[in-house]
Amino acid sequence: MENIHFKNLSFVICDGRIFLANVEGNLFPFVQVQVAGENKATGAKMIHTSEGDRLQYVAHELQENRLEIVQRSVLVETKTVFQGYDDTTAVRIHTEIKNISRLEIVLQEVSAFVYGGLGETSIDNSKKLYFTQFIQSHHAECQPRKKSFFDFGMHKGSFEQQKRISFANIGSWSTKASLPQGIIENSNKNTFLMYQIERNHSWYYEISDENDEYYLYLSGANETFGGWCKALQPQAIYTTPTVALAFADTENNVINEMTKYRRHISGKSAVDTYLPTIFNEYMYLSWDSPTAENTFQLAPIVAKTGVEYYVIDCGWHNEEPGNIIYPFVGQWKESKARFPEGVRKTTDYIRSLGMKAGLWIEPEIIGCQCQEMLDYYDDDCFLQRNGKRLCIMGRHFLDFRAKKVVDYLTETIRRMVEDYGADYVKLDYNQDCGVGTDYLAFCAGEGLEQSTRAYLQWVDNIRERFSNVLFETCSSGGMRMDYETLSHFSIISTSDQTDYLKYPYIAGNILSSVLPEQAAVWSYPVGVGEIGKPLPYDAEWVQKNITDERIIMNMINSFLGRMHLASHLELLTEEQFSLVKEGVEYYNKLTKDKKNAMPYFPLGFTKFGDDLVVSGLKTQDKIYLAVWNLSDTSKAINIPFDGEEIVGADIAYPKKALTKYTASKNALTVCFESGKCARFFEIQLFR
Repeated sequence: MENIHFKNLSFVICDGRIFLANVEGNLFPFVQVQVAGENKATGAKMIHTSEGDRLQYVAHELQENRLEIVQRSVLVETKTVFQGYDDTTAVRIHTEIKNISRLEIVLQEVSAFVYGGLGETSIDNSKKLYFTQFIQSHHAECQPRKKSFFDFGMHKGSFEQQKRISFANIGSWSTKASLPQGIIENSNKNTFLMYQIERNHSWYYEISDENDEYYLYLSGANETFGGWCKALQPQAIYTTPTVALAFADTENNVINEMTKYRRHISGKSAVDTYLPTIFNEYMYLSWDSPTAENTFQLAPIVAKTGVEYYVIDCGWHNEEPGNIIYPFVGQWKESKARFPEGVRKTTDYIRSLGMKAGLWIEPEIIGCQCQEMLDYYDDDCFLQRNGKRLCIMGRHFLDFRAKKVVDYLTETIRRMVEDYGADYVKLDYNQDCGVGTDYLAFCAGEGLEQSTRAYLQWVDNIRERFSNVLFETCSSGGMRMDYETLSHFSIISTSDQTDYLKYPYIAGNILSSVLPEQAAVWSYPVGVGEIGKPLPYDAEWVQKNITDERIIMNMINSFLGRMHLASHLELLTEEQFSLVKEGVEYYNKLTKDKKNAMPYFPLGFTKFGDDLVVSGLKTQDKIYLAVWNLSDTSKAINIPFDGEEIVGADIAYPKKALTKYTASKNALTVCFESGKCARFFEIQLFR
């Protein structure tokens, strides 16, 4: 018997096989592969696959921060690769499967990694094991919910159960209903395990029981969940998605370990080093109908805030009215109706004011009524199933495996950058294509895997070619907020939430899922009027009805992440506008610490409807803390800082706030005199 130790993982070679070993010495297979036509010993679960039960140990290679383990059955050879890092407990893992037989085989299920030994299946123990799922929805991103295994129905009621805590995302919106991450807490042992699956389309995880203990199965799509199979010719290799595990003794600490890991893999951009502020014309301003006239009026006002980028969103293209524009998009040529002298004149004017200019595009689709592009593209340029092009919400989906698609969209980005003057390009994606495309693929799930990989390769190519351009990724808000995507972009939209009083429920949790230096949040001080339509109010109405507290909360909403300022700022009074300008200035002061700070949740996660939201960033000697009172009344809030000793505290924004607060040795008490208020604190720690 031989033992292998790597970071927080231990393996045992025993009787010709290799297993993951937990602290009690129980052994678990950590690779599962099901080959079509071969026996699987259990039906519903993803364990006891045909090759998982046959794999024999072959070899391993251990270096300081890398471990490779090779196993083999008659049909396949697997190599599981573990990557560690000096500054975090997190381990990055993937598995490669090679067909070593003489015939083609078909993979139906393949694990990236299986972590066994989470805890015993007794009823008493299941009440002390907790799982946090990160629920997602449009306008309600990143909503963690924690329940005990017992409350999930996960306890031993018989020799074997088929119950699972599981989730499968199926489709090209990778995070439309749940984030590909979770936290498992064993309160018996005060241990926390956090995982993430790095996949920008379909993925699957499963928690269930085996031999009186629980396991965690992590993978991409499979035949049952995602319509995925993979035909492997002899000697061909399939590589699973990458997953990551982080370990710690508290919830905050395990998120911090994952945060440190994410900084190793996140997309980087030289022009995004200092996390510049961004103004986007879309939200509560131009919506889908920007014009040169409006931008010329607004840009001088926006420039006074100190923001660095001014982005013109959907509508700079096409001649159709904004309220019906989407079925017609796809050419990405400037609108003569909205920009009669050309988009370049407008972007040059933005630059003349000391800002950089940005443009929006949805490159992966064309509208179903965009006849010019329907005539241009061939059938192989579209995602399709059963011989028919996919059409969802008036959109066809382009297939980036097709050279004609890549060439046209690359030329489009060139035109936007070189001809139209874009220094910033927002890449949006506003619908899910479903299970995938069966064109040029063994099945729809494999086609989706291939086409999404091709899209990210195109993204890498345009980012390299146009290295002075800042590229943002957005998917109708945060519907593709996974770390395969985030490893290719430095900034991502976290939500399209339109109610500033609801945004704190997202902003207060989002740093558990996205790095603060990547997580873009809208701030729209004049966020009133009907969505998608021109503002019906004049400056007098705005100045009477937009309160200082509304402006303050909108600014604070964006402080912990990336600021996307928006709305009719020109209608504010000079005093109201000064609050916006002060907010931009303060945001810029946070940049240096933000890129190194850890997320901090002194009261845990929040959920929609809570009266109180508290979230922050923690450095070695300081806590930056956003405190939101979302109730309708005055409220005194006590915020304990377990394990921290406070030296002092100050309201950092707004500076003229008269809010009363006191800082004791281990807590902060904030007394809000009215409801629907927010304050941002700097708290000095004893070191």
